[in-house]
Amino acid sequence: MVAKDSCSSLNRHAMIGGNGLESYTKNSSYQRGVIDASKLHIQSAIAKKLQPENFATLDAFSIADLGCSVGPNTFFAVQNILEAVNLKYKTQERNTRIPEFQVFFNDHSMNDFNTLFKCLPPNREYYALGVSGSFYSRLFLRASLHFVHSSYSLHWLSQVPKEVTNRKSLAWNKGRIYYLHAREELGLVKVQICLGVVGRVCGRRRYDGCMAVVVINVAVSWRCDG
Repeated sequence: MVAKDSCSSLNRHAMIGGNGLESYTKNSSYQRGVIDASKLHIQSAIAKKLQPENFATLDAFSIADLGCSVGPNTFFAVQNILEAVNLKYKTQERNTRIPEFQVFFNDHSMNDFNTLFKCLPPNREYYALGVSGSFYSRLFLRASLHFVHSSYSLHWLSQVPKEVTNRKSLAWNKGRIYYLHAREELGLVKVQICLGVVGRVCGRRRYDGCMAVVVINVAVSWRCDG
C-alpha cells in the first residue's frame, strides 16, 4: 500500500493512489475504524475546549488534516469535526455567527491528490484545498489553523527520535519495534513527540484552536494554546 518516491533522497513514501486492488482506498478499512472510534473523543474535546467567542470576527474556520492520503477516510474525519464545531456554535448562549469552513488536505507531494479531489463529497459544506509537503516541516502561517487533525499518520517518522535510542529515557522500548505491552510512560513520551511535530507545523504561536492526534495505541486531544 506504499508508493516510494524514487526521485527523493529522503525516500519519502505515500500511500498507493487510485482505486485498484492494492490502493489505499481499498485497503484502509482498519484506519476507517480508528476514525469512527475517535469520533466521540473529538466531539467531546470540541464541546469542552473550543471557544467560538474567540472567533467572533472570523470569516473562515480553518481545518487541516495531516496525512490525508487519498480518501475516503479523510472525508469522514473532516465531517466528524464539522458536525462537532457546528453543534458547538449552535449551542452558544449568544447568537454567534457560524463562519464558513475551509479544509486543508495535507500529504506528501507524491500523494494522489487527483483521486482525492475527484472523490470530494459533492454536498460538502467547506472549501477544499490541497497542501503538499511533509508535516515535519513548516506548512502553514502562524495562528492560521483552528483545528488540526491527524489519524494514523504521525508514526511515519522522518527519523528515529533520540529518546527512543537512549536507554535512560522513558521512551526506551528495549529495542523492540512494536508497542504492545509497553510501559504507560512510553505512550506519554510518544504523545509529546507527536505534539512537538504538530507544534512545528502550526508555527508555535499561542492561539485558541484545537487539535486531535490519533497514533497507534495512543489517543489524545489537546488545546493549541501554548
